Amino acid sequence: FGKAKKSQRLCSLKFIDEAIITVSSGHGGSGCVSFRREKYIPRGGPDGGNGGNGGSIIFKTDPGKRTLHEFKTKRTFTAQNGAPGKGRQQTGKNGNDTIIALPPGTLIIDAETNQVIKDMVSAGTTFVFLKGGRGGKGNKHFTSSTYRSPKFAQPGEPGRTFKVKLELKLLAEVGIIGLPNAGKSTLLSVISAARPVISDYPFTTLSPNLGMVQVKDNEPFAVADIPGLIEGAHTGTGLGIRFLKHIERTLFLVHLIDASAIDETDPLSAYRTINTELAQYGKHLAEKPQVIVLNKMDLPEAAGRARRFIDAAGLSDCFKISAATKSGVDDLKMHLFTLLCQYHGQQPTSNLK
Repeated sequence: FGKAKKSQRLCSLKFIDEAIITVSSGHGGSGCVSFRREKYIPRGGPDGGNGGNGGSIIFKTDPGKRTLHEFKTKRTFTAQNGAPGKGRQQTGKNGNDTIIALPPGTLIIDAETNQVIKDMVSAGTTFVFLKGGRGGKGNKHFTSSTYRSPKFAQPGEPGRTFKVKLELKLLAEVGIIGLPNAGKSTLLSVISAARPVISDYPFTTLSPNLGMVQVKDNEPFAVADIPGLIEGAHTGTGLGIRFLKHIERTLFLVHLIDASAIDETDPLSAYRTINTELAQYGKHLAEKPQVIVLNKMDLPEAAGRARRFIDAAGLSDCFKISAATKSGVDDLKMHLFTLLCQYHGQQPTSNLK
């Protein structure tokens, strides 16, 4: 039990999906006040160069990143200032940009107004968030036919500072939902290469897990195991509200129910609890297509309770599996792949088995 608890703590530490950081673009370098002074040219004209531009703050999605973990310790990012101009009309060096790598699916939000600034949903997206200050003009720039020796230069523009909230929403096409201990992590582990912490007690999963599922040689698709929801999750009870947002981007939901734990007096109780929380959270979560799956069918009490659920729900049938023994799992995987093909207007490959 102690080892499992330690694994839980480690799991929760690894997945950071919210962070507040302060970013500052670089100041522009000052223009230079300088006059040409060379042998035999004692009174040369102005030759002060311009200052360099300050570096910008740039956000870029990196498909290799999964969480916002690095922002737990590093919360301030500053771009380099532009260098000042020099004599002989030498322009100062531009400041280096600061590029902040984010996992795909990260929202950039104004920390003060809570308004979404940019949704970094796609891999490879680049967003110049704060441009650096422009470099100031040197005194050479201000010469004219009537003003031949300006003794002033323009200061560089200051950079800008902004506080933003980063919020990660997993990019998964399929989300696995259900009450705690329904077997979501076990199912994810047998249909993908993901290896979440698994144990036989509620709230084993303290963070979402993402696995890639592949059917034969076809393009793999992402499936997320969402931590167990309980009644009141949409208000912050349990772990729910923190992770409900990860369902928003999914196309389909696998609603996993522990068949052995179905209440014989109210067979739809668990099913109704989850759907109520989805509806209360809003953002059309309850309207997402669901594939109802009864799990733990290897247990002796599951068969009778599963029949009661199917009758009460008015279903002709539904998927009945055992994630532990892998019974029925291949058919479920095939069904999900077929649904995704239909959603994208594709025909599933005929030889899939």
